[in-house]
Amino acid sequence: MAFRDLVGHRRQMGLLARAITAGTLPPSLVLSGPEGIGKRQVATAVAQALNCLSPVDDAAHGWRDACGSCASCSRIARRIHPDLLTVEPGDSGSIKIEPIRELIGRMAYRPYEGQYRVVVIDAADQMTGDAQDAMLKTLEEPPARTILVLIAVQPNDLVPTIRSRCCHVRFAPLAPQDVATALVERHRMSDRDAHAAAALSGGSFRRALDASTIDTVEARAVALAILQGAARASDPRARLALGSALLEAMPGKSKGKTQSGAARDALAVRLGIMASLLRDVSVLSVRASETALVNLDLRPDLERLAGDYDRARLERAFSAVGRSLAAVERQNASPKIVVDWLAFQL
Repeated sequence: MAFRDLVGHRRQMGLLARAITAGTLPPSLVLSGPEGIGKRQVATAVAQALNCLSPVDDAAHGWRDACGSCASCSRIARRIHPDLLTVEPGDSGSIKIEPIRELIGRMAYRPYEGQYRVVVIDAADQMTGDAQDAMLKTLEEPPARTILVLIAVQPNDLVPTIRSRCCHVRFAPLAPQDVATALVERHRMSDRDAHAAAALSGGSFRRALDASTIDTVEARAVALAILQGAARASDPRARLALGSALLEAMPGKSKGKTQSGAARDALAVRLGIMASLLRDVSVLSVRASETALVNLDLRPDLERLAGDYDRARLERAFSAVGRSLAAVERQNASPKIVVDWLAFQL
């Protein structure tokens, strides 16, 4: 995957691509950020850019990028290139000292056929203490023509002596619009489906793909209708009806789930989307840039809600949705009680 094919992270891409072009890429890197935002794809792009047989000049940005299609790029993408070494957690969920020792042994040799050997330690923050200690000397004196890339969700779980030996590149969650655009362009989703999945992604492209397998469009329509109804309803019976509407048309038993478990999952999705809608209403209320909107395609509806929800009401509603979602996910409260209580807080 070439730099130009990555979703978002333009500033970080520029830093890495320009360093590769100038021959100044540090030998040890930590790529940190939330799960599912593309850190592994970035590591692949680095490996391809370093070893591409037919690099492409990107005049618009002033750097050289991988072609993405030569034999070297293809094998790196499939993770079968002899000069791409990868270590990741085993069945225990951690990276123990044995695979790290094996990795260090393989790094003692020169690259087999590429310009550089790229070593990727995925979930490096899951290395045991012994494994991290074993990496210290290699990080302090990396072998020639070798680039080490440590990928971490929690970089502070790496010992300070490792962090001090690496150049740290931090990645933030993806912008919702970048997620939606990529879903449309790469997975041929409709604009409406893509924005609905992006609303649940939390800036993670992987999570957006997972969300695309459920009916997020229907869930978003229900969540929006509840908020619109709450803006107008004052009668207690009308409020209770709104709570009941949150539970209507819930799925039956699904694979690996009981009927009640599937219903809780569906309710959690609706509540998660409701939280994203309220967040967007808050963004509009303070006149922030529309690039901060998660549900950009619903802007007219959100602007109307912004007229009904003042600051105090927004804070109360957002807090109530968060508490409701927590109760549903912990499974320590009846969904009917949760939605009835929520209906009176909106």
